[in-house]
Amino acid sequence: MSGTGTITPGTVTEGPAARVPPTERPGRAYWAVADCLTLVRRTLTHYVRKPVNIVWQLGFPIVSVLLYGYVFGGAMKPPGGGGASDYRDFLMPGMFVMTMAFGFMNSALAVVTDTEKGVTDRFRSMPMAPSALVSGRWVTDLLVAAAELAILALTALAMGWRPDGGLAGGLAGFALLLLLRSCLIWVGVWLGLLVPSVEAAGGLYAVAFPLTMVSSVFVAPSTMPGWLGAVAAWNPVSSTAAAARELFGNPVGSDGSWVQDNAVLMAVVWPLAITAVFLPLAVRRFQRLGR
Repeated sequence: MSGTGTITPGTVTEGPAARVPPTERPGRAYWAVADCLTLVRRTLTHYVRKPVNIVWQLGFPIVSVLLYGYVFGGAMKPPGGGGASDYRDFLMPGMFVMTMAFGFMNSALAVVTDTEKGVTDRFRSMPMAPSALVSGRWVTDLLVAAAELAILALTALAMGWRPDGGLAGGLAGFALLLLLRSCLIWVGVWLGLLVPSVEAAGGLYAVAFPLTMVSSVFVAPSTMPGWLGAVAAWNPVSSTAAAARELFGNPVGSDGSWVQDNAVLMAVVWPLAITAVFLPLAVRRFQRLGR
């Protein structure tokens, strides 16, 4: 409208057409990313305001590294022989993997806590992208996992562990560790939406311990009874542990089986397969909340 009160051609003063043209509005993809980052910021703010949560999540892996590296390490023998220092070179990649594997418990507890307190229902009632609740948890947990790995690596270096596979091998090894953590986030989200309470979620440790103990985290599968060694060798945790040792240039302890000789390949295949199964399950379970 001009200053003289006339309406200029093409000007719309009221009605639906007066709204912002669709081409100028942010699309669904924009809001999915924006809402995801908002929830990431929310969770990280909780860590800042309650640092005891960080101390607990990082303290347990560090204590485990010190315990198995110094207390039990003197009685353990690495594959191919050697002393306690050689066993620590074998152990450290396995401890990295164990930390990534146990991380799904943190995901499950965070999800079930928000669900039990009604936070999830509150978010679902808001005009926000539904995918943000799941993707926000995934991004947050990956960031926390990266921080855990950095601190564990510094602890391992202080204990004398050295990655001898070069810079490229080291980066690839840490990438496979984060890939394992990435797929297990979806397992944790699904379990967190499945269990009825925080107390019930504590029982998930019954799943976490066999997952890490019956593997090559602490010893080579070749030292176990035949049937148990085969189960341990085909454990996805063992594939990532063997691949990380290979890429870090540490003792691997392979028994010559196909799955261990192709550990790097399986360290990629297993997480992709787990994601293909549990990501749809987590999304479907989330969509069924409140029905």
